[in-house]
Amino acid sequence: MTAAVTAAPRRGFAWIRWSAAGLLALVILAAVLAPLLATADPAQQTLDQLRPPSAAHPLGTDALGRDVLSRLLFALRTDLLLMAFAAGLPMLVGTVIGAVAGYYGGLLDVAVRWVADIFQALPVYVLLIAFVFVLGPGTPSLLVAFGALGWVVYARLIRTEVRRVRERDYISAGYLLGLSHTAVLVRHVLPNALRQSLVYLTTDMGMALQGIAVLSFFGLGVEPGTPELGAMVSEAQVFLRSHWWLAAFPGLVIVILGSSVAALGDRWTEREEAV
Repeated sequence: MTAAVTAAPRRGFAWIRWSAAGLLALVILAAVLAPLLATADPAQQTLDQLRPPSAAHPLGTDALGRDVLSRLLFALRTDLLLMAFAAGLPMLVGTVIGAVAGYYGGLLDVAVRWVADIFQALPVYVLLIAFVFVLGPGTPSLLVAFGALGWVVYARLIRTEVRRVRERDYISAGYLLGLSHTAVLVRHVLPNALRQSLVYLTTDMGMALQGIAVLSFFGLGVEPGTPELGAMVSEAQVFLRSHWWLAAFPGLVIVILGSSVAALGDRWTEREEAV
């Protein structure tokens, strides 16, 4: 009875998840087709400064006369790529470290647990800002900072799952067939231990998007002049009262993109709980 009652609201909200998937697909499509959809060069400065939305400039122009729609489309490309790498690289590094530590154990396993406990006890965003501040603004610094801090969660997830999977009977059968430890880990243990990490990846992508936007808002993100959603909001903050659209449109895109990723992450989590 309880399971049926719980399942009913989830089915009722299925349209939200489908809407989130559709919005995310549209955003990705817009980013891919940015060169075709853009109405102007996103870096081109003109004398048409701070123009309201019009036929020539559907989302208006900024303080340097640049077309907001064109910059928004190319900013989507920037943020989606950064979001994918900022979450994907830590997952790759954490998966390798956690799998080796969980499978072989020993001093490496102890070291991974020790480092993970330290990192998870510290404020992530403060460390992220500190990393980027030391390394200097720019895309490479962002990726290094996210990679240095983000691998810990994946390493702990993979380590736990590997230790569970390696005790299964089919793993023992692999040893009896003469497979090496490396072959067993890569072919049989790791593929069956990735589910939790893949579920977390969707949540991590949403957090990466927020982190990238915040860092760019404070001037610690991508290189100046590069179209980026957080940087666009930062540039527009002095015009909030008089030219609201400059901050409203990139801010709305951040909300839509982050909410869509979060909704898909919730769906993955529910499927995992059902399993």
